[in-house]
Amino acid sequence: MHSLAELDTIGLLVLRCKLTMPEETTSQTPESSTSVTEEATAKTAQVTAEEKPAKAVGGEKPAKAPKKEKPPALEAKPFDEFINQDYLPALKQTLPKMGLANVDLKFEKKRMPVTGEGDCWQVIGTWLGGKRQFVIIFSKEDIQAPKFYCCADNGAKPSLLESFMIDERKVSLDLLLLYTMQRLNGEKWLLRN
Repeated sequence: MHSLAELDTIGLLVLRCKLTMPEETTSQTPESSTSVTEEATAKTAQVTAEEKPAKAVGGEKPAKAPKKEKPPALEAKPFDEFINQDYLPALKQTLPKMGLANVDLKFEKKRMPVTGEGDCWQVIGTWLGGKRQFVIIFSKEDIQAPKFYCCADNGAKPSLLESFMIDERKVSLDLLLLYTMQRLNGEKWLLRN
C-alpha cells in the first residue's frame, strides 16, 4: 500500500514518462506498456528512496532538528511591564502622528473615575494644560480583563464611563492602540477631524 505522497510521486513520474516518450512507444501493445509502467514504478521507488532521510547506525531514525521556539508574544509579559515597556511608548509615538503633540501620559493605580469604586490601573493622557484628558481603565492587572474608557474636556472631570474593547477575544498591542485612536477620533480630538 502506498502513501498519498508516494502515489502523487508515482503519478507525476508516469506522466513525465508518457510525455517524454516518442509517440511510437506510447501506442504499443499491452505487453510493452506494462514494461513502461514497471520502469516508472522503479523510477518512483528510486526517487522516494532518495527523498527519505538516511537511517542512523543501528537502524535508528536520525535525530530531528530541534524546533525553533517562538519568542513569547508582547501580550504575554506581566501586565505592568507590557503597559510601561510597550503600550505607553507606542502610544507616545502614535499620538503626535495623529495630531496630538505634548500629551502627558501616566500609568497609575487610582480610584475608578465617575463611580469612585475600587482602585484600578489607569492610563491617563492629558494635554492643553490639563484641559483635555482621556483615561483607559483596566479592571484587573490583565490586558484581557474588562476595560473602560472615559474622557473630559474644558478641565471638567469625566462624567461618563464607557466599556472599551468589549468585542475582542484576544487583546494585542496593535488592537489596544487602534481602539485608543478610534476613541480619540470619536471625540474629534485628532488632527484629521
